[in-house]
Amino acid sequence: MKTVFEKSVEGKRGMELPKAASDEITQVESVVPKQFLREKAAELPQLGEIEVVRHYTGLSRRNYGVDNGFYPLGSCTMKYNPKVNEEMAKLAGFANLHPLQPESTCQGALKLMFELEQMLCEICGFERFSLQPPAGACGEFTGIRIIRAYHESRGEGTRRRKILIPDSSHGTNPASVTQCGFIAEEIKSNADGRIDLALLKEKMSEEVAGIMITNPNTLGLFEKDIVKVCEIVHEKGGLVYMDGANMNALLGICRPGELGFDVMHLNLHKSFSTPHGGGGPGCGPVGVKKHLVEFLPTPMVEEKNGVYHLNHGLPKSIGKVKSFYGNFGMMVRAYTYIRALGAGGMRRAGEMAVLNANYLKEKLKGEYNLPHDKVCMHEFVLNDEGFPNGVTTNEIAKRLLDLGYHAPTIYFPLIVHGAIMIEPTETESRETLDEFVEAMLQIKREAQEKPDFVKASPHTLPVKKLDAVKAAREPVLRWKKQD
Repeated sequence: MKTVFEKSVEGKRGMELPKAASDEITQVESVVPKQFLREKAAELPQLGEIEVVRHYTGLSRRNYGVDNGFYPLGSCTMKYNPKVNEEMAKLAGFANLHPLQPESTCQGALKLMFELEQMLCEICGFERFSLQPPAGACGEFTGIRIIRAYHESRGEGTRRRKILIPDSSHGTNPASVTQCGFIAEEIKSNADGRIDLALLKEKMSEEVAGIMITNPNTLGLFEKDIVKVCEIVHEKGGLVYMDGANMNALLGICRPGELGFDVMHLNLHKSFSTPHGGGGPGCGPVGVKKHLVEFLPTPMVEEKNGVYHLNHGLPKSIGKVKSFYGNFGMMVRAYTYIRALGAGGMRRAGEMAVLNANYLKEKLKGEYNLPHDKVCMHEFVLNDEGFPNGVTTNEIAKRLLDLGYHAPTIYFPLIVHGAIMIEPTETESRETLDEFVEAMLQIKREAQEKPDFVKASPHTLPVKKLDAVKAAREPVLRWKKQD
């Protein structure tokens, strides 16, 4: 497909703006300093309106989204975004707000934020939540900053420099820890795919500020010894952080705060159906137990006698982590989702996420290698071990594109060689799951009968199989006009 610049034809116009009604036209030279003025006109494409519309409509049809297909991604929970969420976020009273408005003029928005925080506290078992972090990774950063502030307030900031991270955690965890000035120290999983308690006891000391746990972990397994893990860390004065990106499996079933976690983040774009991908905006709220409330980012929404206001008065706060108060539109969407489902609906969503994952696992485990053959939570991990004729995980994923599916997460978690991580979410029907199973089985048959065909995938997309090494070492990131 040609770029819009390549389609440009000299002299074409989409529309002409009418001449100004007044003869008093301000010359650009009088308002823009000379050093900022162009020496020649910008080389913009010249096309008719219908050509521009067709060009960008054509581009949009090449995009893949949850509205037009199944995303079997693992650890990324690409669930359907109900359209009622979008309608609520577009309400004029929300969409037209300005963050610098007086509090008296945006009581409805403040009430929504206050009630959303209460809902998240109830779902997760924490004292308070900050809605400010704009994404999951920022939520991690915020949570670890809170742990650091806690230890510093107790005079232990210089001694506690380590954060323990199981090898089954999300890949962003070590980066968040490092960004906050800690040293990340890995804990290997045991043969069961869970945290090795013996290794944890060995590594846990008064130099450790805490542990950062993804639960369920990236193998899709619930840490069945999590209460004991928390006790081991707390006995040495450390704190326990939960990466809540996989909370979709626990909705309405398990409250992390009651398991012993001190702090956690959520991904509204994973567990609470707000849009995911495309660069944002996101929302990664952070919840804490009572002993960490004073360190939360400011401002926090408070209520007194039915009036809502922003409280900037937390002297031990770690400060702001996002301009203004966070991505409010995402809060509206999540609030709508929770209110629409209610307590029973939230539990049902968690149960169906687990059921769908186990259904797929059982359908596929006889045809694909399953390293950890256990009841899973919201996701499970296959790999390419023993796959016919040396067909690899990457080639399986590319062939799925031909068959109309977004590929699953591949080569992660790193503790499974050739990993294929699959998460169907609760929003997919049994019919969709069966169709996906058939696609996976078709690839297995093709790998047996015509492996070269699978290895050359994809065949039906605008871009065929790329040279991955060349793409990484010599990326072409923008179109250049040919002289």
